[in-house]
Amino acid sequence: MEAPTYFAHPTAVIDDDCVIGNGTKIWHFSHIMSDCTIGEQCNIGQNVVVSPHVVLGRNVKIQNNVSVYTGVVCEDDVFLGPSMVFTNVINPRSHVNRKSEYKQTIVRRGASIGANATIVCGNEIGEYAMIGAGAVITKPVKPYALVVGNPARQIGWVSEYGHRLTFDENNRAVCPETGQKYELRDGRVVRVES
Repeated sequence: MEAPTYFAHPTAVIDDDCVIGNGTKIWHFSHIMSDCTIGEQCNIGQNVVVSPHVVLGRNVKIQNNVSVYTGVVCEDDVFLGPSMVFTNVINPRSHVNRKSEYKQTIVRRGASIGANATIVCGNEIGEYAMIGAGAVITKPVKPYALVVGNPARQIGWVSEYGHRLTFDENNRAVCPETGQKYELRDGRVVRVES
């Protein structure tokens, strides 16, 4: 039997039949449940649960005290802040079994979700979107959108490096850290090469 190519703290519980990529680190008291897929170079913080059939891409960072429930897919380079919350049933009741009604939630590449935010199931978080701390997401979030509040509302746009974008009269903006250029087209932000 081949030795694992990931690190797991001795207090972590890793069930059978899960796939864990090279270089991933799983920290104290976390539980990786069967039939989930975790990509390479991920960091799973303390007291995290990754439920069955969850898919995490490459370089996903999950901070402490997060439960990633069945129905969640996180693409590459996603950041999940401390104690943020996913849901997977719209109308949960203790006395009603709704496991067949789990809704899918997709967090697209490079998106960040702030501490204590809540993502109501069935919504898609667009590429490189930034969800503010404590926000409650009740509808889909556009790529590069900056959203805050309860219920969350969009207050601006961010670059791939997380800087707020200021658009000029030609609907163009530049990331102050990288010089990457962006355009606002029909209510959506796109990164442009020239």
